[in-house]
Amino acid sequence: MNIVFIGHVDSGKSTICGELLLLTGKVDPLELKKLEEEAKSKNRESWYLAYLMDISEEEKAKGKTVEVGKATFELQTKRFTILDAPGHKNYVPNMIQGAAQADVACLVISAKAGEFESGNSICKLPILIPKTGFDKGGQTREHAMLARALGVTELIILVNKMDEGSVQWSKKRFDEIKDKLSPFLQKACGYDLEKHVRWIPISGLYGFNMKEKLDKSVCNWYDGDPLLTVFDNLPIPPRDRNGPIRIPVLDKMKDQGASYVFGKVESGTIHPGQTVTFLPSCEEGQVVAVFNNDDKRIPYGKPGENIKVYLRNKTVSYSCSIRSK
Repeated sequence: MNIVFIGHVDSGKSTICGELLLLTGKVDPLELKKLEEEAKSKNRESWYLAYLMDISEEEKAKGKTVEVGKATFELQTKRFTILDAPGHKNYVPNMIQGAAQADVACLVISAKAGEFESGNSICKLPILIPKTGFDKGGQTREHAMLARALGVTELIILVNKMDEGSVQWSKKRFDEIKDKLSPFLQKACGYDLEKHVRWIPISGLYGFNMKEKLDKSVCNWYDGDPLLTVFDNLPIPPRDRNGPIRIPVLDKMKDQGASYVFGKVESGTIHPGQTVTFLPSCEEGQVVAVFNNDDKRIPYGKPGENIKVYLRNKTVSYSCSIRSK
């Protein structure tokens, strides 16, 4: 399954993704120590987990996600690809690229005072603060609507930073966010709140309610499952591995004369040796090799997987898709 993390800037998406990798044993202790030292040298001690996803120097210098970060982990019943989408309004096209690959979206909300509403902490100075939260025109609204428009029907609302000093796992703050957001998700976006929307309070920085259930001494009002248990119980969307091949092309590259395209297999099974057709040009190309998210060569790509396809002597435009010949 593919899960995209969306939401306003500084809501904690990259940190949550880094914590998930840590909790599922995907992080080398030496690498983690190195990232802790790097974050400390930049006076961003609490950002070290985000550096697991924000790997470019530009992202580390700006302190914000620019490209869609990808990582994988496994649970008891499923293998997951997580997609860390940018929250800043300047990188909405990159967010769309991440959401287009997703089966499920995690909309991350900061419970910290002022951040859910405007995306910024409360400031007493009379200055103009750009709206990035749930305020009209903010990224929370835009991201939720874009995810739904791209066909993501399963939505998990992660109310993050519940451990902040002004919040301290407050049911009142959690319910306030839920009450304000629910009508928008239902009426403006078209989400079925009863069947397809889940609400989970967490602390991404410390991993509270992500792998283990919250202790009643910390939060005595939440009786639901922790995040990883919710992930493991998600329903697998219907997929047709024997149907016609359909792969929207999300990215491309050329390397030493070879053409590679990236995309999510929506239906069918693609393997080396096949001849495929590119739409809308109706040109044909031959598949030489198929690679998974970890850049490992695989015998075939099946529905739901994000893959890289090596094509022989083929130049591909961005605005195309692959189908069976």
